[in-house]
Amino acid sequence: MDRKARDAEWSALMRAAIAGNEPAYRTLLEDLARLLRGAVRRGFAGVGVARDDVEDVVQDTLLAIHLKRHTWDAAMPLGPWVLAIARNKMIDDLRRRGRRPEVPIDLTQFDIEGDDQQASIDAQDVARILNGLSDRNRDIVQSISIDGHSARDVADRLGMTEVAVRVALHRSLKALADTYQEKSR
Repeated sequence: MDRKARDAEWSALMRAAIAGNEPAYRTLLEDLARLLRGAVRRGFAGVGVARDDVEDVVQDTLLAIHLKRHTWDAAMPLGPWVLAIARNKMIDDLRRRGRRPEVPIDLTQFDIEGDDQQASIDAQDVARILNGLSDRNRDIVQSISIDGHSARDVADRLGMTEVAVRVALHRSLKALADTYQEKSR
């Protein structure tokens, strides 16, 4: 089965699961567990993470998928959403261990439909929504969520505590989500 067909099947299973179909959900989680074991193992290659720890990250990822399944946009492919959650769980695991390497997740294994024009429109929407934030909060969101800087780096640059930066980020992202939902209606 090619990637596009597999992702379409997973998306259909997730829609059925959200609608309450337990066998579909079980099938989906079994398929995703197989994918995640390989992806997490590859992501941790060369970092020295034990097999049990790989399984812990897989289980954390499956739990996050379960808890956040209502946030998945059914119009989008499921695979990239799942792998983004896995990447975040891998980073969380490495941070708990005191390591901060880059965790590569190959998103090319999924065909993400869309064209450059849609990406341009999406970028314009993001810029327009970001402009609704104060300069400081826009800088915090841009630096952490888009540019990938750490909260500590941003805090040092802005003369704030790391906790204050995280609180400002959380509040700003919530405000952005609320604004986006309003504009989507």
